[in-house]
Amino acid sequence: MVKAYRFHIEGMHCQSCVLLIERELSSAAEVSQVKAVLHRHEVSLEADFGDKTLEHVAVDLNTVLKPHGYTLVLNRPRHQAKWSDFKLAGPLALVLVVLFVILQKLGVVNLLNTSEVSFGTAILIGLIASVSTCMAVVGGLVLSVSANFAKSNDKVRPQILFHLGRLISFFVLGGVIGALGAVFQLNTMATFILSLLVGLVLIILGLNLLDLWPAAKRFQLTMPGWVGNQVHNLKDFNHTLTPLVLGIVTFFLPCGFTQSMQIYTLTTGNFLTGALTMFFFALGTLPVLLLLSFGSLAIHKKSKLSLFFKTAGLVVIFFGLVNIINSLAVVGLIPPLINF
Repeated sequence: MVKAYRFHIEGMHCQSCVLLIERELSSAAEVSQVKAVLHRHEVSLEADFGDKTLEHVAVDLNTVLKPHGYTLVLNRPRHQAKWSDFKLAGPLALVLVVLFVILQKLGVVNLLNTSEVSFGTAILIGLIASVSTCMAVVGGLVLSVSANFAKSNDKVRPQILFHLGRLISFFVLGGVIGALGAVFQLNTMATFILSLLVGLVLIILGLNLLDLWPAAKRFQLTMPGWVGNQVHNLKDFNHTLTPLVLGIVTFFLPCGFTQSMQIYTLTTGNFLTGALTMFFFALGTLPVLLLLSFGSLAIHKKSKLSLFFKTAGLVVIFFGLVNIINSLAVVGLIPPLINF
């Protein structure tokens, strides 16, 4: 007999977690329907577990989720902000901000100017994105590629194809987005709105990284869930070129950092600039994904990086605020307040 169940979940970080949790629970034979809610850290499902108790059901389902760093619990976990982390996260964030400003002065990066994001900056943002937002979906695809081709003792080539496809797609599709900006001939106000949106996305991402206000997850920009599901379904096709295709379609997976860069790319109005911006962003994510590919980094360990998350969150919020302030100054709504 099918019954309705509801559990709380420990370890959720972003919309990618929602996608992975729903997919993993749906793979259980007893489960017919699953719905996870990020900001409530809950999952509801319809399943037939017979006469098993709620506790027993949670134990059974946790065998599927725990390898990915998630745990079903019966009682709502008490949110712990870990304010003590800020004793070290604050100074570390300040050092990083000062370092970025120095690099800005030297012309190595250009994150504090709304009119242009340098390729060095795109790499830095990609690096932050790879370790501070939930890479559960992309990481899950990487591990799936390894598992699907392990039996044939072909472990290296599929991973190379996956990452090659990812870099190619970010270059080509980034160029397409940049070219679209030229077609629409964005005026100053349209560019201002998009730049403002990038700043807001960064601030929301930063708040989520700080993990002080769980409700902030409601406002995180995400791709529709069905897009991620369709992408993930491709892993079940055990074809020679499947890893390449998987790498290509990761461009459409839910990631706030990726989407903020896509929005910025639209403002460039240039195919080559847009292509290189997204390519270097993807290049910045490559080191962490390579670690995942060859088993040197477990996905669930990200949940233990509270200190790093808070440090990255403070830095991201700083840049989001600067981006908004400079956007307002460019259109003359406020006088220039920050000049790097």
